[in-house]
Amino acid sequence: MTGIPTRDGEARRVFGGVELRAADGVILATLALFSLLAVGFRGAVEGWSLLVAKNVGVALAVLASAAVMPRVRRPVVAFFLRTATVSLSYAYLFGAVASLQLVLHGRFQDDLVLAFEAWLFGVQPTLWLERCVTPPLTEWMMFCYVIYVPLYPVLCAVLWVRRGRAAAEEYFLALGLANVLCDAGFILFPVASPMYWMADRFRIPLDGALFTWVGELIRTHAHYAGGSLPSPHAAAATVMWVMAWKHHRPTFWLLSPVVLSLYVSTFYGRFHYVTDAVFGIATAGLAVVLTPLVQRAWGRLSGAGPDTSAACRT
Repeated sequence: MTGIPTRDGEARRVFGGVELRAADGVILATLALFSLLAVGFRGAVEGWSLLVAKNVGVALAVLASAAVMPRVRRPVVAFFLRTATVSLSYAYLFGAVASLQLVLHGRFQDDLVLAFEAWLFGVQPTLWLERCVTPPLTEWMMFCYVIYVPLYPVLCAVLWVRRGRAAAEEYFLALGLANVLCDAGFILFPVASPMYWMADRFRIPLDGALFTWVGELIRTHAHYAGGSLPSPHAAAATVMWVMAWKHHRPTFWLLSPVVLSLYVSTFYGRFHYVTDAVFGIATAGLAVVLTPLVQRAWGRLSGAGPDTSAACRT
């Protein structure tokens, strides 16, 4: 087990000849934690052994990708391999935490969120917004909600090309920390989300066009009861926005109307409560603060400090 500096300035930890970056460490540590929780609470986790087996498989895939990366000579191939590995790992973690959500409380806590928002607003915002629902507005909100998915690799490409791989790795790490903090929130305070907790209270359908159809497809096939507080959509979008501000201002301004609308789309589209979105933004703030600390810690482990050149370029 050794550490090495690299030409791009990004610290790598070497385990058995495999070079791991900080984002890899976050992924592998989370997989290990989820496996420990599955075993420790196996009486409350349906299919716990299968979950552990899947976690091991994903960990091996991450290690295999890291082992292959130094041998990749074509930048385009390296970009796609790295981006696919990290993005798909984060997507897997979002799905993997689903069966762990109720290990502490045994039930969802939506009633507490509803009581808090009723006290704060005097109404339930997701229900109150029904008076504002129109097909054009719904289509715009759903566009902002679903465009978040391709923004993952697109922003990475911008950072990789414009600011170098170190900037892209910083982005990956910040996204990873935000995702993992959200996953922790799902366990510490599980919330089912409006469409699972009170679907019968909505009276106005969300009619739109293509992006509305895609949004409902995601709701039906990618979402589950829970995964709500903090909102991972709001958290990841905030990280994207902050990284764009830091590394490529034109992209920041281009993203601004989309990100601001995305915050609203989370509860307009009945995916989340307002509380989820607010906590998602706050979670992203915490992830952004933790990112340089984790980078420095990983750099000390590796015997090489993280690259600061990208942050210094304008």
